[in-house]
Amino acid sequence: MRKWSIALIVLGTVVGVLAVFAVWAKRQVLETNTWTDTSTELLADDAVNAALSGYLVDQLYANVDVEGELRSALPPQAQALAGPAAGGLRELAVKAASEALQRPRVQDLWKTANEQAHGAFLHLIEGGGPAVSTTGGDVTLNLGTIVEQLAEQTGISLPADLPPDLAELDIIHADQLSAAQDGVNLLRKLAFVLPFLALALYGLAIYLERDDRRRVVRAAGFGFIAIGGVVLVARNAAGNAVVDSLASTDSVKPAVESVWSIGTSLLKEGGAAMVFYGVLIVLGAWLAGPMRVAQSARRTLSPGLRQRSHAYGLLLVVLVLLFLWSPTPGFTRLIPSLVLIALFVAGLEALRGQTLREYPEETWDTVRDDWRNRWHEFRGAQKPAPAAPEASGGQFDELARLGELHRTGVLDAEEFRTQKQRILASL
Repeated sequence: MRKWSIALIVLGTVVGVLAVFAVWAKRQVLETNTWTDTSTELLADDAVNAALSGYLVDQLYANVDVEGELRSALPPQAQALAGPAAGGLRELAVKAASEALQRPRVQDLWKTANEQAHGAFLHLIEGGGPAVSTTGGDVTLNLGTIVEQLAEQTGISLPADLPPDLAELDIIHADQLSAAQDGVNLLRKLAFVLPFLALALYGLAIYLERDDRRRVVRAAGFGFIAIGGVVLVARNAAGNAVVDSLASTDSVKPAVESVWSIGTSLLKEGGAAMVFYGVLIVLGAWLAGPMRVAQSARRTLSPGLRQRSHAYGLLLVVLVLLFLWSPTPGFTRLIPSLVLIALFVAGLEALRGQTLREYPEETWDTVRDDWRNRWHEFRGAQKPAPAAPEASGGQFDELARLGELHRTGVLDAEEFRTQKQRILASL
């Protein structure tokens, strides 16, 4: 069964990589809150702010003859200055746009526009609101209201017959609707099926390996780490390719890099989360292993694990601390949180069963005595050991009798240790 288990671990790892990408895409594309939060974070980025400010001013100047308005407002002898004045006003407009995008009122307009755009994206055949249109099946993000705010702040008069598509950013075209609908339906299914399929493959691998499940669990942990590593490497490699293909000039490259970095931040978190889970699994497998440190840890924990209420009380404390820390997105979402809790419970039961089989008679007193003896041995190793006095024949006989009583079960481990220490102390 060892070969089957390893094959299932490898297959589960491959499926796990696809699952991370599917979950990220679903959250990023299909969750309105995530979409809006990402767009708000993009607006706060300096590079994106600069690129968007330039775009808004370009839209303003494309629809208003600023130079002509200045020329008509200047006296004849100064009309030659209209061109330079229009250029200077453009620079001021870009600065004003950048500052406006940082104001709460404009940020609210941006947020509303993105919420409505995402609603239209999810309902491709329905109309949106004043900031969104699906005319002809197209979905667009309309920033015309922000352009109007910019014109008001710079003192530029907008004509009454503004085009309806002022400052519209296309999100999806009508000829892409069918493919988008199919893709969304597939994405919803994959984001649900692939994570559970990966976990099922890992679980089946552990179930089939009856001789040494600890090694398979450890292999699963390394599989999780591999999933996270592949996702992070793929994100970086894809980012370089996407930025190089979309950045037509060096001036827009910082904005494209920021969009990619922010837009795939959830993917980065997902990859890091898989590494975190993998490390926890590997540590759990190590704790169940044959190494001396692991055995000592299990022996120390055995009195607390014997009482189920104590064991689950400790687990509750650990879970509360983890949920307060929230080192991964899984600790902030309902379904992943339930899965994590179930896995922690399963791990606790496995560790508890193994520990109680190995150390059925350990108590807090015996554990304390064991650690005290280790401390004395450590202290004794730091200085020359004094010459041991010779034991009398009666003391040797008493030690032998104690050994026989312990072997036959008359004395338990704690009683034997106590009597032995009494005799040795009298030497």
